[in-house]
Amino acid sequence: MSQTIPQLAGIGIRAPYFSPLLENPQPVGFVEAHSENYFGNSLSRDSLCKVRENYPVSLHGVGLSLGRADGLDRKHLKQLKDLINDTNPFLVSEHLAWSGYQHRHAPDLLPVPYVESSLQVFIDHVNQMQDTLGRQILVENPSNYLAFKTTNIEESQFLDRLAAETGCRILLDVNNLYISSRNVGIDPYYYISQIQPKHIGQFHLAGHITSENGEDNFLIDSHNRQVADPVWELYEYCIQTIGQRPTLIEWDSDYPAIEVLVSEAVKATEILSRKGVFNESA
Repeated sequence: MSQTIPQLAGIGIRAPYFSPLLENPQPVGFVEAHSENYFGNSLSRDSLCKVRENYPVSLHGVGLSLGRADGLDRKHLKQLKDLINDTNPFLVSEHLAWSGYQHRHAPDLLPVPYVESSLQVFIDHVNQMQDTLGRQILVENPSNYLAFKTTNIEESQFLDRLAAETGCRILLDVNNLYISSRNVGIDPYYYISQIQPKHIGQFHLAGHITSENGEDNFLIDSHNRQVADPVWELYEYCIQTIGQRPTLIEWDSDYPAIEVLVSEAVKATEILSRKGVFNESA
């Protein structure tokens, strides 16, 4: 990475936050945008480019569908590359999921079974994406609600092997990991131990809600409230064992005042500043 890596936590950029960010400097290290929201010429793309003059930008994709079985959408990749050329992001990321097949697209990030054939699909598609963009990408772990019976590779090992084979890095969403630990019984500490620290390039933090369905209580990755205390605790463990990495606060609906979002970023920055050493190659 040729750019300076922010050591202050960042926030997800949404329409209500453009004006506050442009009018008053905020104590955040960067902003992260969902790539597909800025494809094509638009006022929102112009606003993102203006924000880029004061804050580094990272781009987080939600629609490329790396796990699809019919090849990546070349038009989508071209639009992403054009956006990268305009915004010069210091990070570009996508998800360990699929959401499209042929001309059908699902409005969600769907899981894949962790087997050798799925791993090869991801290896091929991450290589294609990186070759097309001419840069390294990051791949985010999902939040899990059910587990495949056919899985024979643990998710953490799947991600670690993907990074080793392609040279990509991992976006470790700490909230997703906590949700998965509660919903499907993943041990988050063992999970973290199975990934080489050098493969992790970013952390995400977000809020979640609890759904009650009869005797089954499970967590939903809602991104519409403050980070829960157990997620903060797991994040502190990540910083202690992995090292400092660019950290983002996600908030995707029921938007609060920007002061609330910034206060969450400041809390993450305080943890970053007192835990470990900022070392991208650790």
